[in-house]
Parts: sequence; C-alpha cells; structure tokens
Amino acid sequence: MDHSGHGMTMDLPPFTLGRGLQWSADPFFLVACLVALALYGWGVVRLRRRGDAWSVGRTASYVVGVLTVMLVMCTGLNDYGMVMFSVHMVQHMVISMLSPILILLGAPVTLALRALPPAGRGRKGPRELLLALLHSRYMRIITHPAFTIPLFIASLYALYFTPLFDFLMGSKTGHIAMMVHFLAVGVVFFWPIIGVDPGPHRPGYLMRMLELFAGMPFHAFFGIALMMASEPMVETFKNPPGSLGIEALSDQNAAGGIAWAFSEIPSVLVLIALLFQWYGSEQRQARRKDRAADRDGDKELEAYNAYLASLNARGN
Repeated sequence: MDHSGHGMTMDLPPFTLGRGLQWSADPFFLVACLVALALYGWGVVRLRRRGDAWSVGRTASYVVGVLTVMLVMCTGLNDYGMVMFSVHMVQHMVISMLSPILILLGAPVTLALRALPPAGRGRKGPRELLLALLHSRYMRIITHPAFTIPLFIASLYALYFTPLFDFLMGSKTGHIAMMVHFLAVGVVFFWPIIGVDPGPHRPGYLMRMLELFAGMPFHAFFGIALMMASEPMVETFKNPPGSLGIEALSDQNAAGGIAWAFSEIPSVLVLIALLFQWYGSEQRQARRKDRAADRDGDKELEAYNAYLASLNARGN
C-alpha cells in the first residue's frame, strides 16, 4: 500500500482489529527489526558457546520489545495510522513508551560488551567504540534528566501543535523519521530510569521514580487537551477518507483518550521493574556485608588462635 502522501489510503475500509493486524510491512522497520533481533541472537549464542549464562528473561523482554515495534509499523496499523488520529496515537504510545522499556530491560548494550571481542592492544574495534560512546560527553548530555524530560514533553506538544507534524506526515521519509524519533526519545528517557545497561547517569531509586513522574503527567495533560478540543487540532487528520466512516473530532477525542490512558501503563511497568531492581540491589548489598563480616570474623578467629598458640609456645 502506498505511503507517499496524504491522499494515498482513500480506499481503506472502516477500521477493525482484524484489518489493523494484517501484515503490511514498512520495509525500513522490517529490516531494522530483523537486524536488531539477529544481532541480539548472535550475542546470546556467542555467550552460550563460551559457557557464559545470559538471562532468558532479558532475551524474552528484548524480543517482545522489538516485536511491538513490528506490530505497529509492519501491520495495517501503519496504514490506518496515516489517516486516523486514534490509530496513529496507538502507534506513538507503543513505540515511544512500551517498546523502549522492554528493549532496555533486555540489556542489549551489556550483551554487546560481553559478546564483542576486544580489538587488541592499540587498536579500536566495535567494542572499544561502544565503550568510548558510553563514556562520551554526548552520552552524558542526552541521558541527563535536564535534557530527557523536556525532550520527552516537547515530542508531544511541539510536534502535534505546530505545522511540523503535518510536514513530516506528508512524506514516507518524514513519517519514518518521526517514528524513529519517538523510539529514540523513549529510549533516552527511560534508560537512566530503568536501564540495566551501563550509562553515564545512574541516580538512586527514589530519584529515578521522581524522574518518571516528572514526565508522565504531561502525557495525561496532552490527552486531556485533545479530548476537550471543540475542533480538530491537527491538519493531517481533519478530513478522514469517507470510506472509513469516521468523524474527525470524535476520532481526535479517541486519540486523546488513548494518550491519557496509556501514560499509566509504562508508569506501572517501570515502577514494578524499579521495585524488583531495588530489592535485588538491597539483597546483593546485604550479601556483600555478610561476606565481609564472615571474612572479618575469620580474621578475628585466626588472630585468636595465633594468640593461643603463642601462649602455648611460651608455656612450653
């Protein structure tokens, strides 16, 4: 199906879930997702062959995360999302707030660092370049809350309430760029909060929760603004094709409801993951303290035995 401009899907029948889930692949996202899955699979196989363990849970999370990107970009949802605000909003919410969380919980950077071979003395290979990027000033800036939270908010308001959205939706390249942007913004927003990969910013768990709640209410406000509007606010969706049998304002209201409701889903997912990470961190710390106490106890016992031995030697 042609995605080259606004008038390209005039023949779409009324939306149903069955039609929305029919296979209709965007070549860019199809190739990108297959490459992402193949590289991750290569890393896992390489570790296993070496005798190293890799969590099945992490693998499952990453795979499901990539599949959610395919779900919204390689099915009929992508076709209907070009002319229906409500379906577009489902795409946006999934690719910016659900896919990044699942992908990050899969720890792809950690896997890459463990699977990629060192380049050798004085040389730079993919592993060394990845480490250099992780420790770069660029990475410190784009993962800092002072950057990620405003970017997360601006991706809604500055895009939908300006002509930029209509400009991007006017071409296939613009639409792909916008969806890649949504995914990237989600990754850099959630990485410092939930990411198990190494990164420049790793605040304490309470601070991470505050960062999460600093961004989420703006999604709810955005949804409410769409629901309360008395006229269509986005030019692209003002005149939906007659074959769809929908009215622009009611479709916009539905889009607002989706944006408002969806902000709760990642909040709950992230909070659950953070609580598990926090609990695991406390358990590891407790075990370290126990081991240190055991070592100290052993040293005290050895010192006491040596003292007794010295007394015995003197007595003899």
